[in-house]
Amino acid sequence: MKEAILSEVTVQGIAGMQRLKDAASPFMVVSPKLLHNTIGTSIVDAVGHLPGLAQITTGSGISKPVIRGLGYNRVVVVDQGIRQEGQQWGDEHGLEVDEEGVHSVEVLKGPASLMYGSDAIAGVMILHPERPLEDGTMQAKVGGQYQSNNNLYDYRVGFAGNMKGWIWNWHFLDKAAQCYKNDIDGRVPGSWFKERDVQGMLGINKSWGHAWLRFSRVNFTPGITEGERSSDGSLVYSPAFQKVLHTKVVSDNAWYFGNGTLKAIVGYQQNYRREFEVEEDAVTLLPQSPEVALAMRLHTVNYDIKYLHTLPHDWKLAAGIGGMWQRNINQGEEYLIPDYHLFDIGFFATAEWQWNKWHFSGGARFDNRHLNTSSLIEGGTLRFEGMDKNFTGVTGSMGAVWNLTDKLNARLNVARGFRAPTVSELSSNGVHEGSVQYELGNAGLKPEKSTQLDLGLDYTSHFVSLQASLFCNWISDYIFLSRLNYETDGYRTYQYRQGDARLMGGEVSLDVHPFNPLHIENAFCYVRGIQLHQPEESKNLPMMPAPRWTCNVRYEFPNFARNHCRRTFLAAGMEYNFCQNNFYGLDDTETATPGYALFNISAGMDLHIFGHNCIELTLSCQNLFDKVYQPHLSRLKYTDVNPVTGRQGISAMGRNFCVKVSIPIDIHV
Repeated sequence: MKEAILSEVTVQGIAGMQRLKDAASPFMVVSPKLLHNTIGTSIVDAVGHLPGLAQITTGSGISKPVIRGLGYNRVVVVDQGIRQEGQQWGDEHGLEVDEEGVHSVEVLKGPASLMYGSDAIAGVMILHPERPLEDGTMQAKVGGQYQSNNNLYDYRVGFAGNMKGWIWNWHFLDKAAQCYKNDIDGRVPGSWFKERDVQGMLGINKSWGHAWLRFSRVNFTPGITEGERSSDGSLVYSPAFQKVLHTKVVSDNAWYFGNGTLKAIVGYQQNYRREFEVEEDAVTLLPQSPEVALAMRLHTVNYDIKYLHTLPHDWKLAAGIGGMWQRNINQGEEYLIPDYHLFDIGFFATAEWQWNKWHFSGGARFDNRHLNTSSLIEGGTLRFEGMDKNFTGVTGSMGAVWNLTDKLNARLNVARGFRAPTVSELSSNGVHEGSVQYELGNAGLKPEKSTQLDLGLDYTSHFVSLQASLFCNWISDYIFLSRLNYETDGYRTYQYRQGDARLMGGEVSLDVHPFNPLHIENAFCYVRGIQLHQPEESKNLPMMPAPRWTCNVRYEFPNFARNHCRRTFLAAGMEYNFCQNNFYGLDDTETATPGYALFNISAGMDLHIFGHNCIELTLSCQNLFDKVYQPHLSRLKYTDVNPVTGRQGISAMGRNFCVKVSIPIDIHV
């Protein structure tokens, strides 16, 4: 079963779709069923515990993906065919995507600048939408979930169909959560959030190709957890919150010409982010009469045009052009970054070749990014100095896969990555409320350039599945935040700096299934990031995830009750995060984090009642023993010290019971 899956699953290779077993770069695919059975407060929370992945969190509603120790603008997220752009440089800025529109997730670990240009120096997370239904079918879907710890609820409805090549798919999601709690902090003020999304798709599939038009609007309102404490140690009510509207329109087209395919994707997205400071209403204890403090409106136009061609003798070629245009406008009274214009353009060419048991791939790309920022004088003081920057990068990759047997594959890949400094890194000057710090930019920053070597091995049989990968990533001019020895407006002050860095590590996953219904899954991931040529106190790179071991035992029951109960499973899992003593300790920027273990249980089934229709049900309990812990990548770890206990920061969510239901209703015409 596992062997067939590995052979048949396809991923986005450098010259079009390719089998997962033939991919030289380290890939990971999260199936629709695994997504459905995983409980989380966001799509990043749902996949952030997989090998090689982590998440930077600020409360329960804001999560940012981390791939092998690198996050923020080093990870490109692709949603509905275009890269997601939403001020992702901020700790308190989440990923505003509609999780109901995500059918499966594909993760590329390692530099992917060849395919996606600047910023993909850590890797790419591709959020795939649902595939079109078969011709002559329609499907309605309703569902929802509830989580006990923060009283999270959501409900969702959708309708999709395919009639003679005309396809459509739309859905609506409404979600809300109160403040989460744990055994030490109690309820954590400002960790509430609410979200309301709508997404639609209309298109046509014909023998000549396809033309799809997608639309989505995410309305996300998270609270801001500031972590202030009173004299008795209790957390003080946090009146601040954000309101983010992310609108996206994407035109996705393809034309077939014999052995070639021309693909063109053009998208527009607008991210309107506002932060509010309001007084507490004595009755409802909710934000009332909001006034805008910070407002940023980001316009982005993405474009990607490429031609794929298959030649005799198992050659595949691809070439194209891609990039984006951006404009950011400040519309509030407070500022973090200046107004700016940005234009990206990149040219690339790739090739793949199959020869006997070998699969070779490689390519090259040239990128240029032009950035122009506006100056700002506030109260007679220069707040932002105008800049005109031009960054270029040449990237590429070469890789090979050796299919030693039908069950055993070996991989080797070398990739070169490029990342231009962001506007926040170059010229930020303001307070980040969610991360409780004052940030200063550095106009002299250079682009980051990385070279990564990947080695991989996978073995798949009827009883055992093993995947192992090792990597070493050298990054020149690595950009990071370093704390200064003074405060600004009462906040700890940080400024961006650069240095040469090296990250090493890997992942090992082992799934033993002595008989088909039983799976014993173990996974271990480790990354070690250091700055080269630095003294001991500034040697370690900041924001490096701790080593993690996960163990899951899953039993899949055979169909029973006249086949009314299918895909029934019972699972128990443990996640152990080791202590992180390799932290960036200069000027108390970071502190060590002790290890902790979390235990989870879950169960689920597909209950078939009327023909093909079913009720998909999942039950789970996360943090079964109500462990109090602080993830090393949690920004709430550095909020105020509790004057009673002496413990700094806020802990993560405690025990959480969850139930999730989805009811697809097939309509055959």
